[in-house]
Amino acid sequence: MVMHDSDRVQLDEQGQARLIKAYKEAGLSQDKLADKAEIGVDTIKRLLNTKDKNKTNRVKRLGVKKIAKALDIKPTDIFDKKDWYPPQQLPPAFEGLIKDKTHLFCGRQFVFNAIEKFFSNTTHGYFTVIGDAGMGKSAIAAKYVLDNPDAICFFNSRAEGMNRPELFLRKIRQQLTTRYQLSDAQDADLSALLAKVREKLYAYERLVIVVDALDEVDQEGAGNLLYLPTILPDRVYFILTRRPYNQNQKRLQLSPATPSQELDLREKSKQSNGDVKEYIWQLLNHPDYKPGLSQWIKQQHSLSNQKFVEEIAVKSENNFMYLRCVLPAIADGFYNDKPLNELPVGLQGYYENHWQLMGMTTKPLPRDKIKIVYAMCALRSAASRKIIANYSKQDEFTVQEVLDGWQQFLQKRETEQAPRYRFYHESFRDFLHRQDIVQAAGVILPNISAEVADNITEGLEL
Repeated sequence: MVMHDSDRVQLDEQGQARLIKAYKEAGLSQDKLADKAEIGVDTIKRLLNTKDKNKTNRVKRLGVKKIAKALDIKPTDIFDKKDWYPPQQLPPAFEGLIKDKTHLFCGRQFVFNAIEKFFSNTTHGYFTVIGDAGMGKSAIAAKYVLDNPDAICFFNSRAEGMNRPELFLRKIRQQLTTRYQLSDAQDADLSALLAKVREKLYAYERLVIVVDALDEVDQEGAGNLLYLPTILPDRVYFILTRRPYNQNQKRLQLSPATPSQELDLREKSKQSNGDVKEYIWQLLNHPDYKPGLSQWIKQQHSLSNQKFVEEIAVKSENNFMYLRCVLPAIADGFYNDKPLNELPVGLQGYYENHWQLMGMTTKPLPRDKIKIVYAMCALRSAASRKIIANYSKQDEFTVQEVLDGWQQFLQKRETEQAPRYRFYHESFRDFLHRQDIVQAAGVILPNISAEVADNITEGLEL
């Protein structure tokens, strides 16, 4: 998103009132404000729509910045963000993910409040959101980017191979260069890029870089993950998300002069429980899910909507991935023969339950279907049905049966040739690698990975 100072903006009535209040509280008249801001008074009059009411009174963005600087405020103190920032252009590499993660997003205000408080109380630093798989860390990161068009972002994804330091630097460099029109930045490292941006920031501006899933980074050596700087310039902040870690996994050594704060979602059970209930209510009233959920609730003995919300919230263990999987499954009739007390508990419980319902533990074991699931797990990118069949050495009909049975776990991407599929969440890959599941399934993971690698060398396209 390029933000040229020549772009023009227009202030609405509420903004005009805020501007009048701001310069009066500063003890300034329009003329004195114009002098202090080193602009013509006509600019202020156009903003206030008093110059010529028959014309569209749009002013240059640079003029607004000068007014804001003179009043020691931010442009967004008088403009709504939607009016101040140009139409948002999300980074193409992450646009689909951001939209997917923020679909039906609700709650988590306590997280955003904590982030804003950290920014207000420090001049720069790192804020890290910690939580178990499925607790909504990526959704929080995506929502922040969506609501803050000036934020820069990178979403690590082990499944997509988007988790290497060189990719991170390239994507961040592209965004910073475009946003701030940096010159001679093509070979700059992250610290040099941040220093260049710092020189372009107005006093009221800050640079926020959101980095999701730090735990999925693939990087050798002992340095900071993604080579994140130990020292940051003033008004430069990072928002990080990651799973819980021990000290030898942290790999984020910072200077004592660099402020940092962590928010552990596991320690915010009361706030998270409220958000979980809000999410359940949202789906209960959503046109896509309401009919199926209402029908299932009516089938239960004396179950009210309120009781349903309370019970599902408990079973979810404050895990949004659980809700994202279980609630649509209920609405689709997947649990029509299951009473409330037989629904799975927790995300791992849900995976185990579905594994059994799909017949993956029956005797004799359905080795063809198990092989397909594990071959898909070993793939690094989304793949078509034909390619999945080639990798797993199974027929396409059986592959389609697996795709149909596991559709709620899959992300489907339409292409000009054929749809491509991959597992939606890293936590399901974790489940498939659990020793008890691996042993019960009778698979040898190194062999499957080797077969996939062999096929890659043979030139099979994903």
